[in-house]
Amino acid sequence: MPATTSASSPSAQPGAASRHTTATIVLACLGVFVSYLPVVGVSVALPVMQQALDASTVGLQWITDAFILPTAALLLTCGMIGELYGRKKTWLAGLVLFGLGCLVCLTADSVVQVCVGQALTGVGTAALLPSTLALISHVCPDHRKRASVIALWTASLGLGLTLGPLFNGVIVEHASWRWIFLPALVVGVLTAVAGAVLLTESRSQRERHLDIPGQILAVVAITGLVYGVIEGGSAGWGSAEVVIAFVVAAVGLLAFVAVELRSPCPMLDMRLFGSSAFSGAALVMALTLFAQVGLVFALSEYFGLVHHASTWDIGVRLVAINGFTVVLGPLVGRLMNRTSPGLLLVTGLVVGGIGALCVNLFHASTGTGEAALVIAVLGIGIALAMAPITTIAMNSLPRRLADTAGAANSALRQIGSALGPAVFGVILTNRTLDTLPGHLAQSGLSPADQGEVSGLVSHVGIQAGAFLHLKSPEATGRALSAYGASFTDALHTCALVGGIGMLVAAVIALVMIGLRSRPVHDTTQVPEPAVQSAGAAGVAAGEAS
Repeated sequence: MPATTSASSPSAQPGAASRHTTATIVLACLGVFVSYLPVVGVSVALPVMQQALDASTVGLQWITDAFILPTAALLLTCGMIGELYGRKKTWLAGLVLFGLGCLVCLTADSVVQVCVGQALTGVGTAALLPSTLALISHVCPDHRKRASVIALWTASLGLGLTLGPLFNGVIVEHASWRWIFLPALVVGVLTAVAGAVLLTESRSQRERHLDIPGQILAVVAITGLVYGVIEGGSAGWGSAEVVIAFVVAAVGLLAFVAVELRSPCPMLDMRLFGSSAFSGAALVMALTLFAQVGLVFALSEYFGLVHHASTWDIGVRLVAINGFTVVLGPLVGRLMNRTSPGLLLVTGLVVGGIGALCVNLFHASTGTGEAALVIAVLGIGIALAMAPITTIAMNSLPRRLADTAGAANSALRQIGSALGPAVFGVILTNRTLDTLPGHLAQSGLSPADQGEVSGLVSHVGIQAGAFLHLKSPEATGRALSAYGASFTDALHTCALVGGIGMLVAAVIALVMIGLRSRPVHDTTQVPEPAVQSAGAAGVAAGEAS
């Protein structure tokens, strides 16, 4: 029996089958495009939202992580729901929840309401990401074509990350920040209408059931970890609530692994990690997204608070980080069929790591051209790495495990994405506060002015430093210069963490995946010993249809 079937198969005629495949690929790419429009788009609008909602640094971090947390926590469950009840239904449900979240944000007048809306869009994204990858795997059984299509999928993701800031920049320049959620809502509704008409239903025929204990423990572990990181920066790492959060995260993770190992139908089959290629891709994915999204958060704050750039300008300056993924996507897809995906992956991670480390060259008055060159190097590295990571993860296991592999891959992507703003936000706050007194002392300000600036930034938040007004223009200028130098020091620490993270990911890829890695061929008809040779023997035995 095939592992995956279509509940409503397209016509057997080649032309109809080809049109159905093309429509499915386009709609899968539109789904991931929609889901990633708000990610960086909201980040570049944070300075404006901070002033409008009187939000603290912690509040801004939660606006970002309110989207990412439910996405990471629910991806595995949504992947299983797609297997059980149909990928089309899951895909459509994701778009509906996503649109509902955008509506909530459109009417928001507080940080809490924005977080609620972001959480709803995050749940929708959790349904969209694994279902889009599973739809692609279902209509593209050939691994070579699948690699090319996954490159398009990655380019669509990058397009959402690229256009989101540009759309939002134009909107914030001419209207309220709330309208930044309108483009995603409109595109989401149009995509849902098209999908309802054009997509056919498909689901796995394997015997599955929802893993409720596993889902609960996953939510507890992920939420505890991110909450501890965010609150640790403000409440203190030794505070009771932070320690409890980390303990809860650790216990939740251990319990999750124990439950999944014993479950007859686990949400995340731990035997997936018997494939070194899949395990390596999973770790690399988490580290890369941690560095990428964290650096976007830090650079958005740097350009907004130190350079006083508008939302549009911030979006333009950051466009290269994700723009090269769109431009180079088709080329990377062709290269993956001509050379080793592992070689492309390691090359991209090294280039990206170097680009991240070069952010250490920035200073408070760095010109746009110099910044664009460094960001371009980072963007090229990410573009070379992203499609190979996903392709290696999807092709390292049998096609019948596409839902589970896609959900696990996306879950680790989102965990890394959630930790990025959390960790980098803590670094920005602590490092700025640590270095500000020294820069103020060197600025020539009076002790009274130094105390006033330090007190304001310490008690109101580091964003307050960008809007300092002292008794005289000269004193204000000196205070702003000291603040800019302090914030740039904090950015350098973020760059160091991000760059080292990407280089560590390159080493992991080199060891666990290798430069000569080749994707596993279509395994739906491959005898079990061949599957075992691909490193998934335990999975094949436990998941046989």
